[in-house]
Amino acid sequence: MKDLSNYSLLQHNTFGIDAKCSRYLEYSTVAEAQEVAKILCASDTSYIIIGGGSNLLLTKDYDGIVVRSTVNCQLSTVNSQLACGSGEVWDDVVAYCVDHQLYGAENLSLIPGDVGASAVQNIGAYGVEVKDLITSVEAVEIATGDIRIFSKEECGYAYRDSRFKHEWKNQYLITHVTYQLQAVFEPRLDYGNIRAELERKGITKPTAQQLRQVIIDIRNAKLPDPKVMGNAGSFFMNPIVTKEKYEQLASQYEGMPHYTVDADHEKIPAGWMIEKCGWKGKSMGRAGVHDKQALVLVNRGGATGQEIVALCETIQRDVKEKFGIEIFPEVNII
Repeated sequence: MKDLSNYSLLQHNTFGIDAKCSRYLEYSTVAEAQEVAKILCASDTSYIIIGGGSNLLLTKDYDGIVVRSTVNCQLSTVNSQLACGSGEVWDDVVAYCVDHQLYGAENLSLIPGDVGASAVQNIGAYGVEVKDLITSVEAVEIATGDIRIFSKEECGYAYRDSRFKHEWKNQYLITHVTYQLQAVFEPRLDYGNIRAELERKGITKPTAQQLRQVIIDIRNAKLPDPKVMGNAGSFFMNPIVTKEKYEQLASQYEGMPHYTVDADHEKIPAGWMIEKCGWKGKSMGRAGVHDKQALVLVNRGGATGQEIVALCETIQRDVKEKFGIEIFPEVNII
């Protein structure tokens, strides 16, 4: 277990913000997670739990304890179920699945972050959400040190949401997540420009590896490398609106992209609205909007967390004024 004081979080957030925390605790086993739980219970200091830092925006030094999992384990598979340590890198898990003929996670390729965060955030991309794969989440209850195993249903998953973000926030240290994959490959190709990219490559019936590579190519083409330009991937959640609201906007904006959620609701891409507001590729000081994907806010060099928040709030205001829709950050702002 790591226990460090006055610790820099520069290597733990992909925005590249050099903020510090008063104390940093890192657990790599269930037993260490239980030890961390004891420390947190005995302390009167506030604390936050982070993953790989790809969904985190630090606006200042944190006067408290930061906790992170590095639980890694031999990936184990039984009946196409895969048990993973919460500190495993998510994309390494997807690569492992494809290499071992375990299917269903291909569309989630190259999403940054750790396994534990996937279960908190309900990560998703290209028509797939991780809740479609999760069967159970193992965690240590901070208040008691007890090991708890939650079913997918108990976690209350919704779009980029779970009980871990609300009533269970900071109550559990996730140690393992189990996913149910499929033995038969059934590609999901009808979201975004997957089919167009496959056609461009002359592929009509992709293998799982080919589909994974196409997803990686698409993401690399529109998302900046955080090692080169600080960012947290998609900054805003795509808003879900009523069918009536969608039809009203569709009558004003011909060809407006949308995805049907159910009979009464549609999802409208936030990036499209941000681009329509003229923000794509623009900057406000040292913070900016990526020139290839308006959903991504970037640190153009030396930006503070407060500068990125100011840009976020300005974009939110412009989208509300133009479309009458509120958009909200997907990123956890500290």
